[in-house]
Amino acid sequence: MQRVTLKNLPMPLEKTDKWKKEHPDENTIKSIMSRKGPISRNSLPPYGIDPIQAEGRLPWILTVPKEPYYEGVEEARQYLPISLRTLQRLIDLRRINPDKPVDLPVLCNTKLFSIQPDQRQFGLQLTDEGADLFSTPINLEIQWVASELAIAAIERCGGVLTTRYFDPISLSALVDAKKFFERGEPIPRCDTPPINAIEYYTDPKQRGYLANPDLIREERQRLAQKYGYKLPDSSKLSPLFHLRKDPRQIFYGLEPGWLINLKDQTILKPTDNKYQTFYHS
Repeated sequence: MQRVTLKNLPMPLEKTDKWKKEHPDENTIKSIMSRKGPISRNSLPPYGIDPIQAEGRLPWILTVPKEPYYEGVEEARQYLPISLRTLQRLIDLRRINPDKPVDLPVLCNTKLFSIQPDQRQFGLQLTDEGADLFSTPINLEIQWVASELAIAAIERCGGVLTTRYFDPISLSALVDAKKFFERGEPIPRCDTPPINAIEYYTDPKQRGYLANPDLIREERQRLAQKYGYKLPDSSKLSPLFHLRKDPRQIFYGLEPGWLINLKDQTILKPTDNKYQTFYHS
């Protein structure tokens, strides 16, 4: 039995603090957790891993549910809108000549459309605004069509519409043709459409440039019956409406591989069979 001393006797009316549990020290933390890993070695964990959950757990980026906000953004293509009302107004103001084929260089020369291929812009999109006002037969080449009403408005007047794809390298030459010719570079050949655009440009309903011409004629008749107008006789059409580009061609009258000399006003054509095969294959 312990001997009673002054040290053992409590002081009268003395208030003793309750015992407080202290935080575990570093050794206790290491004993609870692992002795290996980024925390024990005082180093940062890999990116995307919470330091508290670094001991054999999943990164926080995998625990959050997936939200595909930007799914397929690297394959998305933008098209600047051009309405039928704007197109008719440009014809009335004589900024566009309807007696010649109307394609992307002609529309860009009006200085109303600024296409930036480096910003994933792949041309112009024809909208049906002002479809009841359009009244000029033209041979139009456009990159995208918003609705079949826009196609019907062109063909009702006796015109022809073609949807055409251009890759970014070809677009840079088409947007500003004069600037491109001043570089002294040969005309590039147009690349084929990507996988997610082949179905559109081979569809006769969209008047794709890779579609079967016989199926396009059938779709023209079907659309005329649907909207109640009569198509003109194809044999009596002007040669203007029979002009088409080759799938590898980007300029009317100019072949891929040709080099345009604006100073001497001459055209240099490749003579090597290897280059001719490359630009037309």
